[in-house]
Amino acid sequence: MSTPTSGYLPLLQTYLDELALAARLGPVLDLACGSGRNGLYLLENRIPVVFADIRADALASIQLRLDEMLPDRDEPLSSVWEVDFELPGSNPFAQRMFGGMVVFSYLYRPLLGTLKQSVHPGGLVIYQTFTLAQIQFGRPKNPDFLLKPGELREHFSDWDVLHYYEGVVKTGSGSKAIAQLVASKPAAH
Repeated sequence: MSTPTSGYLPLLQTYLDELALAARLGPVLDLACGSGRNGLYLLENRIPVVFADIRADALASIQLRLDEMLPDRDEPLSSVWEVDFELPGSNPFAQRMFGGMVVFSYLYRPLLGTLKQSVHPGGLVIYQTFTLAQIQFGRPKNPDFLLKPGELREHFSDWDVLHYYEGVVKTGSGSKAIAQLVASKPAAH
């Protein structure tokens, strides 16, 4: 297992080659992308990305950055997708498949099953979010948004886990309790 990191970038850097291979199967989804920093990093490395978020203003800002980064692109390496992943009774992944997904600081448990189904066999998921131990360090504090011990690994127990870490990491502003997972979807799925 690799060493835990406190931020998204070292984890993405470490698995950049694997993400590039997964992107041959389809674009990488930056799920609940916020400002898009994860996807923009991937795009800078020529990995196609779909930026997905509920916030139209965040996606508009990302689109402006994309227009600046790729003004003369012949083939689109990126797109934005305004979507509510938590809309009751919906399957936002219907008719969509991805070569990989990156998910940071987001947890909506009912989405995990369809999220896994929408990754092509051989694809990759990089997931990092907070655990229940985060309550002692600050926000978020709502247990609906915090993983239980071992929960993230359990959700991906039928995948090939390349990296897993659960614990407390130091950050520039203190500490945070996280779980990190990098997993490849087996070809048999």
